Amino acid sequence: MEKRALLAVVLSLGFFYVYTMLFPAPETKKPAVPVQSAATTAKAQQAVSTTAAMAPVQANANASPPRDVQVETDLFSMVFSTQGAGIKSLVLKKYHETADRGSKLVSLISSANPEKFALRISAPGLSLDQSALYETGARSLKLSGDEKKKLDFVWKSPQGVIVTKSFVFTGNKYEVRLENRIDNRSPEKRTSSLNCLLPHQPDVTSKQGRFEVNAAVTLTDGSFTSKPAKDLVEKPARFTQNVAWSGYADKYFLSAVLGEAGSIASVAMQKSPSGNLETAVASKDFELLPGQSQEVDFRIFFGPKDLEILKAENAGLEKALDLGWFSAIANPLLNVLKYFYKYTHNYGIAIIIITVIIKLLFFPLTHKSYKSMKDMQKLQPKMAELKEKYKDDRDGMNRAMMDLYKTHKVNPLGGCLPMVIQIPVFFALYKALMYSIELRHAPFMLWITDLSAKDPYYVTPIIMGATMFIQQKMTPSTMDPMQAKMMMALPIVFTFMFLNFPSGLVIYWLVNNILTIAQQMYINRITAE
Repeated sequence: MEKRALLAVVLSLGFFYVYTMLFPAPETKKPAVPVQSAATTAKAQQAVSTTAAMAPVQANANASPPRDVQVETDLFSMVFSTQGAGIKSLVLKKYHETADRGSKLVSLISSANPEKFALRISAPGLSLDQSALYETGARSLKLSGDEKKKLDFVWKSPQGVIVTKSFVFTGNKYEVRLENRIDNRSPEKRTSSLNCLLPHQPDVTSKQGRFEVNAAVTLTDGSFTSKPAKDLVEKPARFTQNVAWSGYADKYFLSAVLGEAGSIASVAMQKSPSGNLETAVASKDFELLPGQSQEVDFRIFFGPKDLEILKAENAGLEKALDLGWFSAIANPLLNVLKYFYKYTHNYGIAIIIITVIIKLLFFPLTHKSYKSMKDMQKLQPKMAELKEKYKDDRDGMNRAMMDLYKTHKVNPLGGCLPMVIQIPVFFALYKALMYSIELRHAPFMLWITDLSAKDPYYVTPIIMGATMFIQQKMTPSTMDPMQAKMMMALPIVFTFMFLNFPSGLVIYWLVNNILTIAQQMYINRITAE
């Protein structure tokens, strides 16, 4: 709602300028013990004679009760359950829920309910359901750096089908490979597909800012789709065309299942039997003769919506960082912001530097804009005379005014066009600052300890409003008194809107206002000489 309000005000402001330049006085205005192995295995069906001797297979009929397996990497801590071989807990080690470094770590998965364990699989044609009990020799798994380790879970059916779920970890990556191998040791042909389930985990009642975005996201056929999670409970969605990945995203974090070599045939986002939302990722159908095997692999990502990390997956995950209509501008601005942070080690200072650079780049345009407004201001007496002279002939008045503009070489739109050109840059930077995980819990100085949160004492928004008022007073105007009073209300509107905006965005706007005031003072001085 804050974004929409800001958009409405800025567009209203632009309309105000355009209208008043063309019509100077209108009458009205409406304003695991790990099994060390290679990360990948051979991927080919192994055709074996149906009369070949089969090794006896003992089903998991007497499987042990469910137990947990702990996995620790440099980036996250996971707890698996042998029930469903699913993830019951996942905590990111580098991110806290609040700016207080003693606060709890961000949890992307947390449930004691087996129906909410992530990455459970089912295969109807194999009699495998999500609650099946798996066997594993692992008790825990720990790795770091470039080290790779594999955690295997094995399920055996009474008919002689063996399903092996292997999770392959790298110590310093958020990506996890999920390799599923199906061996048909039964005397019959088996036809099935694999369904991998990703439940919707976030607590949408939380007041934490990260849940301002709570969406089911999918990249299919090259097109990114984001749907509010709450809407999908009542209106399921299904995707079947070239699905690259699917999952859930909040403002700063992403959980997704990625296809591997076209392994995703379809994605269904729907209500689970327990009434919660879940995404079911289905593989293509496969057929296994006795003695044959099949592999269905996925990649899993649980991590931050950091642009560099997402791009490194080479799967289009960066599209989950939705920076709006002007993302082509916002992404470079975000990269520049991170560049200056490397030298300043303070994102607040980096924001100030970017603001100054943008102001310098647009100085010629804004200079021309203010000069045009000053020229229009000087023509007000003559425009009033023409209005009086042609009060009964609107077409004649318009022709006379155009001749007046031409004679004095004044462009009535010169004051607003530079502003219109700057609007995409403003909104791009707005989105970059609003949704950048880099600013999350990033301190600036003094009382501002989190650039992604509002100013706790509202100091910067109030100062911002004051500078906007001063800027408004210094800006040349061709409006009538009533319009001028309406425009003077904008600083008050903006101040109240910015009270709850991230302080990083307020700092940008405040510094921009201060630079604009300095620029206006300079222009007023040289035009007076």
